[in-house]
Amino acid sequence: MSLPTLNAEKGSSDVKGRVSAIWEFWAPFLFTVSIYLLLRQFAFEARYIPSGSMLPGLQVGDKLIVEKLSYRSRSPQRGEVVVFNSPSAFDPVWKLESGQPNPLKCGFVTFPGISWVVDRVLVQRYPECEAWIKRVVGVPGDVVEVDSRGAVSINGSAFNEPYVTNFCPDRDGMIGCKGLYAVVPEGNVVVLGDNRRNSQDARRWPGGPFLPDDQIIGRAVFRFWPPGRIGPLSN
Repeated sequence: MSLPTLNAEKGSSDVKGRVSAIWEFWAPFLFTVSIYLLLRQFAFEARYIPSGSMLPGLQVGDKLIVEKLSYRSRSPQRGEVVVFNSPSAFDPVWKLESGQPNPLKCGFVTFPGISWVVDRVLVQRYPECEAWIKRVVGVPGDVVEVDSRGAVSINGSAFNEPYVTNFCPDRDGMIGCKGLYAVVPEGNVVVLGDNRRNSQDARRWPGGPFLPDDQIIGRAVFRFWPPGRIGPLSN
């Protein structure tokens, strides 16, 4: 009369064994992914340069570390290289119906490996999930003036930018070569690409030149690829 009980106990033991084996296999992977996502969300993440808007200092394909801790305790400063949400997420003219980027969707489509499939295989774009990289030239209270060559003046004085060598030519008509005059309000900054000849930056955003602080993902601080250019990024 005890055989059914023994069989039941044996079946239950087998199920527990299989569950335990599955958990032992997946637990390290899930733990690693969880730690990665936490670090990526709150501390550090890797990004690559997709365009030439930051030439000559940052080349297409350079891979950078973006840290997210500094701006929890202070505001961005002039000269810092910042990574931020695409203007599609905040520019009133470009803003998509979806509004603010959805963290879950954007985290998925930008996840290493998945992002490659999305970009190269599916050939699908999610503009609101894209990240841009530019340099801060104006902070709250600044009167920012950019001439037709891309040279910057702050509060009436020339702003020294040794990292900018690709100024616009004196002739008119080159893409991106526009002037700018702006008084920066609280909670915003003005950003430009180092490659003043060809950068989609504050000079060209249709909804206005200001980048809200809450759209900044972090500060680009270190280049880890390619090996020949490894090192910290200077302001």
